[in-house]
Amino acid sequence: MDNLQRPALFVDLLTVVPTLRLDLKYLTGDNFVGDRIDGYDAELCLITRPAASALLRVQQALAEFGLGLKVFDAYRPQRAVDHFLRWSEDHDDIRYKADYYPSLQKPELFSKGYLVQHSSHSRGSTVDLTIIDLETGAELEMGTCFDFFGPESWIDCQTISAQARANRMLLQHVMVQHGFVPFHHEWWHFTLQDEPYPDTCFDFPLAN
Repeated sequence: MDNLQRPALFVDLLTVVPTLRLDLKYLTGDNFVGDRIDGYDAELCLITRPAASALLRVQQALAEFGLGLKVFDAYRPQRAVDHFLRWSEDHDDIRYKADYYPSLQKPELFSKGYLVQHSSHSRGSTVDLTIIDLETGAELEMGTCFDFFGPESWIDCQTISAQARANRMLLQHVMVQHGFVPFHHEWWHFTLQDEPYPDTCFDFPLAN
């Protein structure tokens, strides 16, 4: 399979779940690198159709309680992962260390598994997200920001507030209930259990 071509099974997430919110961190530069990431060329969130359909069911379940989803990232081109790797090797660029990885050095982000050379995101069925109040758009308290690298982001962290622990438990429960597998080190990260491309890392850019 040509990983530079977008398969028909990839869809614009908003066309399937139009009521969810997007906050595309790697497009805007509001992220741990501090720049727009390679491959993010348009305000577009792609994901495989089975994953999108599962997220629609999650959104519908949360909506019964006045809650919904906000998505930070879904499909991530391999070139973006390569950008992270190059950034990790630039030891002079620590602009956002205090915000995202205060207790770690850059090489540890890979050695401890927070960043990887081949991300599940590049297979098209992984999503980073949180829960919001549908009326106000406010994010529920989760104890850390998205992409905070450290034990505080582990799904079973006990040093965050009781409210944040409860909110994380809600997110984990509703995502698992609808077919997603969580990642222990990142409370926001989920991969569809029956992903259609388990062995292919795609590299086509996010472009209109």
